[in-house]
Amino acid sequence: MHGNTVSNALGHGRFHQNGSGGRASPGRPRWLGLVGLALLAACARPASDAPGSGVAPTNAELRAIAREAYIYGFPMVDSYRIQHSYFVDTANPEYKGPWNQVHNVARVFTPQDKAIQTPNSDTPYSFLGADLRAEPLVLSVPAMDPGRYYSLQFIDMYTHNFAYVGSRATGNDAGHFLLAGPGWDGEVPEGIKSVIHSETELAFVLYRTQLFGEDDLDAVKRIQAGYQVQPLSQFAGTAAPEPLQPVDFPAPLSPGAQKTSPEFFALLNFLLQHAPTHPSETALMERFARAGIGAGKPFDVASMPAPQRQALEAGMADALAEFARFKAGEIDTGKRSSADGFGTREFLDNDYLGRMASAMLGIYGNSKEEANYPAYFVDSEGRPLDGTGNRYTVRFEPGSLPPVNSFWSLTLYGLPESLLVDNPIDRYLVNSTMEQGLVRDADGGITLYIQNESPGKEREANWLPAPAGPFFMVMREYWPKPEALDGSWQAPPAVRSAE
Repeated sequence: MHGNTVSNALGHGRFHQNGSGGRASPGRPRWLGLVGLALLAACARPASDAPGSGVAPTNAELRAIAREAYIYGFPMVDSYRIQHSYFVDTANPEYKGPWNQVHNVARVFTPQDKAIQTPNSDTPYSFLGADLRAEPLVLSVPAMDPGRYYSLQFIDMYTHNFAYVGSRATGNDAGHFLLAGPGWDGEVPEGIKSVIHSETELAFVLYRTQLFGEDDLDAVKRIQAGYQVQPLSQFAGTAAPEPLQPVDFPAPLSPGAQKTSPEFFALLNFLLQHAPTHPSETALMERFARAGIGAGKPFDVASMPAPQRQALEAGMADALAEFARFKAGEIDTGKRSSADGFGTREFLDNDYLGRMASAMLGIYGNSKEEANYPAYFVDSEGRPLDGTGNRYTVRFEPGSLPPVNSFWSLTLYGLPESLLVDNPIDRYLVNSTMEQGLVRDADGGITLYIQNESPGKEREANWLPAPAGPFFMVMREYWPKPEALDGSWQAPPAVRSAE
């Protein structure tokens, strides 16, 4: 989420987790601008005294607003936690490097990668954390073989996928793309293939480059070296804007604390400063403001009366209970899929619960045109998947592998962490590149064996190791064909074996 003048304004700082499961310790870098200083000063007042809030809400009203704001804000706060670990906290093992530079990881993800839930282990990643406050950035991609898939996924602070560059969206030719923040309408220099607008001042660009096998890694490294980014002024040969005033970058909450601590709303207020209110959300922000929630609003949890704090905590618990009901009734039953939960603002149409569920279950998922994600949370009889004493099969009938223009995979994740699982053969997925080595059934179909112990040497090529505990699986269909999206092709179920 690589090198230039804008990144110099961000700073690097020192940051250390305190190991308490809450906020990280001080020593924060300074970078965001004077608005952050205003927030720090404002945070001396309790939520009920927020300017313009009118009559303070009752505790019941506060609880209801907290529920709604938590559902709305969870993707933003969780994304902030991840990007803080990538681009701010130099002591974090997940740290990639400074903002406004491309950072390449020339390997696939393993169980040691813990920042992002449900990570893809098919494609080496590259990361760009884009700070667009001072000026736009120009992202350059190299030409590559037409048979190799790659993509750049542009994600705003809300976790909307607002644009794509890559094999499907723009082709495999070289090109320069201008990424601009809200309100920018400057001159576009020659050589720019297209202008991409982010509605938030900070954005995340997630690069994926297809890897055909271990012997292909050097080729991927050469491609990644061709991913370049520079400020617009550097690309155009013009004067750079004045550097921005630095400010403390606030500590994120741990994944556990995000679910229980009202400090969640202080972070949300901070983030909303860099996300101008969309016209469709004006009334929503006015409602949130009654609880002191909004861009730059004070939110001093420490000085808050106990009943107010308890109302906020209850509202957060209500939101998580609503998510659990949504997952059980809509996602686990197959009524809703990942295809419904990732996309542009226009596609999601302010479906905040769906957006929250997508962030909870697999943040930064692709829009359905780029990748489809049939998920396996339950078996064919509706029971949660669990490797404790259970064995499962997923069988593809002859000629019925996932219909894709690029490639497919099936990846297993342990619960509750939603991370890859250590296993004796270091296999975390089965994908297209493995097809030639898979054992065929007598009729030419392919049966995958999902279980904790080896299914035997003769079946081990088709074994996807499961933990001795709960898990789920995600199928990835990169650049899916129409039949993968319109329901005419269905992912085969996970069938619990009777043996």
